[in-house]
Amino acid sequence: MKTKSSLVTFLSTCFILSESSKQYRPVKRVTFIALSILILNSCSASSPLFQVGQIRTALGDILIFLYQDVPQHRSNFIELAEAGYWDDYTFNRVIEGFVAQGGCPDTPEGFAYSIHLLEPEFRDHLKHVYGAFAAGRDNNPRKLSAGCQFYVVQDREGIPRLDNNYTIYGQVFQGMDVIESIVRVVTDSADAPLEDIELDVNVIGMTRAAIEANGFEIPVDGR
Repeated sequence: MKTKSSLVTFLSTCFILSESSKQYRPVKRVTFIALSILILNSCSASSPLFQVGQIRTALGDILIFLYQDVPQHRSNFIELAEAGYWDDYTFNRVIEGFVAQGGCPDTPEGFAYSIHLLEPEFRDHLKHVYGAFAAGRDNNPRKLSAGCQFYVVQDREGIPRLDNNYTIYGQVFQGMDVIESIVRVVTDSADAPLEDIELDVNVIGMTRAAIEANGFEIPVDGR
């Protein structure tokens, strides 16, 4: 960046010409600090932010990287989160060794009349590994997703039988310890927690460095 280069050159020189003496003298400390802050702010502004899913619960927070190559599901999640849609829901089906499911609950009628149905977006490179974030659905032949429901894979061995059957659109990169706690709560015969685990779902901005500091490597092109 030309502006940054010019500032760096100026700071490296760090001298000005005195009108009275025609001799060089050091720049005042306050000017040096101000210009340093300007450069740092310029560097920060150049760091792109990724939209990250955030699920806040009484047991802790969960952060999800949202894959950009699953655009319908990603956009649906962001839209519902920003509208506060999930804030009236809970983790409603939790099974240790399987998944923690949240959002709109399963019903005997399924989701045939839901306004949140989405066409499947299966991707061969996205698998049901530990921490995978995916959309739930009923047993419909087109494998349409219920965009109002999500689940997190808690099986450490993964669940390959669900690959290309349920759409994966994210990966938990922080908060799997929270998921571990959630799947261990006391539940009823339908695997619903006896004590509600309420959701506060948001979308926040995070830099690549902040995300990858958690051990998650962002795919090429944010996939």
